[in-house]
Amino acid sequence: MKDNKLQIFDSTLRDGAQGANISFSVEDKLKVIDALDKLGVDFIEAGNPFSNPAEMQFFREAAGLKLAHAKLVAFGSTRRKGIAPEEDSNLRSLLAANTEYVAIFGKSHIRHATDVLKAAPEENLAMIEESVRFLASNGKKVVFDAEHFFDGYKADAEYAMNALAAAHRAGAWCLCLCDTNGGVFPDEAYAVTKAVTERFPDAVVAIHCHNDGGLAVAATIEAVKAGARQIQGTLLGFGERCGNTDLVTAVCNLQLKRGYECIPPEKLQDIYGTAMAVAETANVAIPANRPYIGMNAFAHKAGMHADGVLKYSSSFEHIDPALIGNKRKFLLSEISGKSAIYDKLKNYFPDLDKNGKEMGAIVAALKERALSGYQYEAAEASFILIVEKLLGKYKSSFDLINYKVINEQPAIEGKVASAIIKVRVNGVTKIAASDGEGPVHAMDLALRAALSDFYPEIAGVTLTDFKVRVLDSDKATAAKVRVLITSADSADSWTTVGVSEDIIEASWLALTDSIDYALLRRSR
Repeated sequence: MKDNKLQIFDSTLRDGAQGANISFSVEDKLKVIDALDKLGVDFIEAGNPFSNPAEMQFFREAAGLKLAHAKLVAFGSTRRKGIAPEEDSNLRSLLAANTEYVAIFGKSHIRHATDVLKAAPEENLAMIEESVRFLASNGKKVVFDAEHFFDGYKADAEYAMNALAAAHRAGAWCLCLCDTNGGVFPDEAYAVTKAVTERFPDAVVAIHCHNDGGLAVAATIEAVKAGARQIQGTLLGFGERCGNTDLVTAVCNLQLKRGYECIPPEKLQDIYGTAMAVAETANVAIPANRPYIGMNAFAHKAGMHADGVLKYSSSFEHIDPALIGNKRKFLLSEISGKSAIYDKLKNYFPDLDKNGKEMGAIVAALKERALSGYQYEAAEASFILIVEKLLGKYKSSFDLINYKVINEQPAIEGKVASAIIKVRVNGVTKIAASDGEGPVHAMDLALRAALSDFYPEIAGVTLTDFKVRVLDSDKATAAKVRVLITSADSADSWTTVGVSEDIIEASWLALTDSIDYALLRRSR
């Protein structure tokens, strides 16, 4: 193996599945395996076949998978105390999983051997050696996970090393150093890993960190510097307690900034898309401030930052976001500079003059509306409508004559509100009414009913999210509120905003902008 080549061992489907609120169906697992294989991950730890019949059934089905790059790994433990390896049901399940590679964990901390397993220190070492030898003699390539290795090394370095030696002597293909409690510091990870790579120069040494101290990625990078050539973690960092090493962050740092090859270079631009696909399958949201792949990882708000990036991208960006498939984003706000606002609008309005009077009016309008509580960082669609009006390009899809909303209790068949809406389209007046599960739902249904004869295409637009923020809470129930509504069709999604002391009016403003923007997009 080249000195700069690292193996990537993804445990999203095993260690990641131990995270709170994470669960994978068989179909989910197959989707994740396909995504990781296409990204060029070397190993995918797909579960513990001994844990339940469903896991074993999955491995039977997975045996027929045709993977282009990755190898599936079945996970288990060393034999139980007092049981011969060939009689241990856990080890037999690893053979039955029919994977070329298996990973087994064993105790490397002397106190865990004596106090948790209730085994004599030498007996624990025998359990490790006999288990690895049994699996290796049956044709398996064994990854030995030295559980609690760093804490065990601090407690008794000789015993921790002896645990690795037992596995190595029995034919383990890889020795994995596990920071099971997630508390190791990067300098400690370097020093201990260095001692291991010097003691076992012919072994593949792996690093497996948990993130309880917020240091998993940093400790992983230091272990690589010390000679570890396999890094373990989960693609998005989720897992037991505070999670595992975030492989996206670790891979991007090591490959883009330290010259290691973690995945095939041509696959780097697929990282963002793969992360989004796995997040969707796992039903988790990626934090906006997540390094490299977060929605705000390359978002610029301050005017001088945006201006600097437009002139010289690395002035406020540590990498080109396109390298990993992400995109630069300029946020529309009262502190945005003219250059950033123009860059945001030029694709919508190619004739707009950056230095013209209209551009000045747009910037002024943005700042003025910010004083009223409007923010357009997450509601770009509403701002596009404002610019349309300022440039004289706006043509109203409909005119509101009036609307009425009535809340009723108790609920009748689950409906607690009704709305009546009167609109005018091209001189034709239409009245529509609807019941709803709430006032906004009722208004949404009534507005669609009123417009459907004129614009049947709005049937393909759905409201997907609704958020309310109180702006000046010191005014209690008289406070202004900001409502954000996200809508989508088969091709895209967009967000609109409304602000008012009346939550119904704020919702109406955001709702009508949403429909207006949908019709504007279609007309274009």
